[in-house]
Amino acid sequence: MQIQFSQDYSDTTLFAVIVDEDSMNEVLSGPLFSEGLSQWVVEADFKATDGGSIAFPSAALKNPNGIKSVLIVAKGDDERLAGGTIGFHAKSKGFDSVAIYNASNLEQVTTQLILGNYRFEHYLSETKDSLETVTFIGASENDGVARGLTIANARNFARDLVNAPADDIYPETLAETALELASDNVEVEVWGVEKLIEEGMVGCLAVGQGSTRPPRFIHLHYTPSNKDENTQKVVLVGKGITFDAGGLSLKPSNGMQTMRCDMAGSAVVLGVFHALQTLAPNVEVHGLIGAAENMVAGDSFKLGDILEYRNGKTVEIHNTDAEGRLVLADCLCYGSQLGADYMIDFATLTGACIVALGEHYNAVLSNDDDVLNNLQSSAEAVGERTWRLPLPSMYKKKLKGTWSDLKNVGGRAAGTITASLFLSEFVSNTKWAHVDIAGPAFVDSTFEHFHNGGTGVMVESVLHMLTK
Repeated sequence: MQIQFSQDYSDTTLFAVIVDEDSMNEVLSGPLFSEGLSQWVVEADFKATDGGSIAFPSAALKNPNGIKSVLIVAKGDDERLAGGTIGFHAKSKGFDSVAIYNASNLEQVTTQLILGNYRFEHYLSETKDSLETVTFIGASENDGVARGLTIANARNFARDLVNAPADDIYPETLAETALELASDNVEVEVWGVEKLIEEGMVGCLAVGQGSTRPPRFIHLHYTPSNKDENTQKVVLVGKGITFDAGGLSLKPSNGMQTMRCDMAGSAVVLGVFHALQTLAPNVEVHGLIGAAENMVAGDSFKLGDILEYRNGKTVEIHNTDAEGRLVLADCLCYGSQLGADYMIDFATLTGACIVALGEHYNAVLSNDDDVLNNLQSSAEAVGERTWRLPLPSMYKKKLKGTWSDLKNVGGRAAGTITASLFLSEFVSNTKWAHVDIAGPAFVDSTFEHFHNGGTGVMVESVLHMLTK
């Protein structure tokens, strides 16, 4: 996508103007617009609330040139929804170029414009044009635009991974995708089955043993060029279940339809690494992904199996569809050994999270208030929604095993909390937060300016946390 700064919009097909309630009449009465436009807007009962929009023919401009449509978009509290609305509208109408007038926060507008314009179209024979050129009218070029491009491309990279069918993204190809992110500052190591056995990664091995596509463990490592004794070390962990049939605890067909999205936690990690080389924060970042397919076969792992993890904890399997925590446990054990300042994992972990918080909130749980507050403030800064749940030790008894230290499910009540308590058993001497992205990671229908499918949730939040 080409982004330019100019007063010339003669080669543009869509003209978008961002307004708020206080300045709308003044802006629309300006020299670019036809006399009476502000009155037309009033007569249409348009209110400049978050992300609202109204479209007019090109006659709304005094000199329409090649413009086909004029879109008036409400700024609201900030310009995120406005930018996203412009991108979504442009894609819906098939406009390949847009001129944006009266934008102030160019980073916000650029980021959300690109996110709103996104569609997963790899398997469609007919598509509408996407934006190729964006012109900011009356604005000066600044670093925010380049940063916005980088962040949006990273998030859309994550969305592509989540949206791709499981026949395209499976443990081996997910690892290949990670290897493509290697650069001067990023090293990538991939473990196959033999190394997993050698290292005692029993969760990855158990979950993946029922598939013809063997599991992988992926370790990405970003080292900043300006690393010094004050450089923080951070570990990011992602659940990489590239398809979840439920194992022997088989899911019903409708519950399995979109289970390619069960690797959205790994997409967060890979999306972040997609941007690190460009944003270049002075933070050392490790990315850990346990990748497996949870399938059904004669050698699938079974209810009653007992796994012994590398930290010595034993786990009895009571439900093979609670597999993500088994894979994450491997990664958390390994991550705890890296001497990080803090560690955060991301996973589409529990349906209970959606029951508790709905489709648009991420649950966050942590053993450290500072890490959690930093994560939540970063999410708020970029417009992503989180809600803290408690991590009470009194619920640990729900996980107590009969033949082992733990069982992998804690019952119906407090499902998100007991899953988090299970994970905490594999975290040692490390500040840690768990983010359950089960709701926002994948939307079944359009929400705000996000088309149905993967959203790349939490990529922006983490990048803000690492760079701001």
